[in-house]
Amino acid sequence: MSNPNPTETTESHAVGGTINPVENRFTERLSHILADLGKNGIFIALIAVVVLFSFLTDGILLRPQNISNLVVQNGYILVLAIGMVMVIIAGHIDLSVGSVAAFVGACSGVFAVHWGMPWWIAVILSLAIGAAVGVWQGFWIAFVGIPAFIVTLAGMLIFRGLALVVLGNANIGSFPTEYRGLGNGFLTDLLGEFEIDPLTLGIGAIAIIALVLQQVRTRLGRQKYGQEVEPLIWFITKLVLVGAGITFFVYSLASYKGIPVTLIILAVLVLVYGVVMNRSVFGRHIYAIGGNRHAAELSGIKTRRVDFWLFVNMGVLAALAGLIFTARLNLAGPKAGDGFELEAISAAFIGGAAVQGGVGTIGGAIIGGLIIGVLNNGMSIMGIGIEWQQAVKGLVLLLAVAFDVYNKRRSGGR
Repeated sequence: MSNPNPTETTESHAVGGTINPVENRFTERLSHILADLGKNGIFIALIAVVVLFSFLTDGILLRPQNISNLVVQNGYILVLAIGMVMVIIAGHIDLSVGSVAAFVGACSGVFAVHWGMPWWIAVILSLAIGAAVGVWQGFWIAFVGIPAFIVTLAGMLIFRGLALVVLGNANIGSFPTEYRGLGNGFLTDLLGEFEIDPLTLGIGAIAIIALVLQQVRTRLGRQKYGQEVEPLIWFITKLVLVGAGITFFVYSLASYKGIPVTLIILAVLVLVYGVVMNRSVFGRHIYAIGGNRHAAELSGIKTRRVDFWLFVNMGVLAALAGLIFTARLNLAGPKAGDGFELEAISAAFIGGAAVQGGVGTIGGAIIGGLIIGVLNNGMSIMGIGIEWQQAVKGLVLLLAVAFDVYNKRRSGGR
């Protein structure tokens, strides 16, 4: 017998629990939020580490001077992390960056101090030496076919030895003021002397506005093409939280000395390399090679050329990191660059780069480097010995890679 009122049956069926629009909408929004939190897990980890050490150090970690020091002290590692994550995405590794940084720093000392060259010529020549180092290593890796691990391990020994030869086992110090600005300089008092630097606040406001406009534009673009977007309330909440974090960071810098020159260099590098990796053919080729080298070759990608330019780029960034470190210390010494490669590799992996290649982001590497910097700074404030600091950083790296392996197995199982 047919139902005289099919509408009533459908409505009662929906209310009965099989299909509940309210519950379905709530579940859908919750799944969006959880998925978004999963994608931004490394950022949440950074916030958790900052909150933890702020509590353990009685707020010293978040004082304006300490926040500024965090940027200045870890600038060279963040520069190396940008190049390292690109190398790792392509399925390689570079163990020589610390020695290259020391070698280039020593050369810059000879140029600027011993030979009396203008500081900017010394900087340009030093970056050119870094590029030449990249050409040397890229040739053996890309065109001879020797694995990057072996080539850069040899490079670690070669350029450490050359650094000692250039220095003559002695320190070179007292660099020109402009040179030292690379590592210790600040943009401050350009608009006059104020207790809170207005230029820094203005740049921070521009950064927040640009971020909001970019996020809104991306969201509208996805909606236009019918793609799934996150709930509006969560979208607004994220923008408010990120804006508040940037405001606090910028206000802290403005309360101390203004914007560090190192931060300006980092901002330019992040913007440039973000565009390269996300919007350029070269960046897509890097991801394709790391995902499946054989398939990339069959699709027509010139993998050798990409590998070659990757290591030229890494040589230039290692040289820049060496200049920043030397400028910060106002000293080129035999011990410069020790452990830099391990810090940069750790930053890339903690930031989400996959061990097998093909996965990673510039932003993730920067956040990974900041996590290492906060760990170092927080434990130093607490008076924890260097031996325990090394142990903690090693454990964090192991857990980060273990999490990556777990995610790979879980997605493979599905």
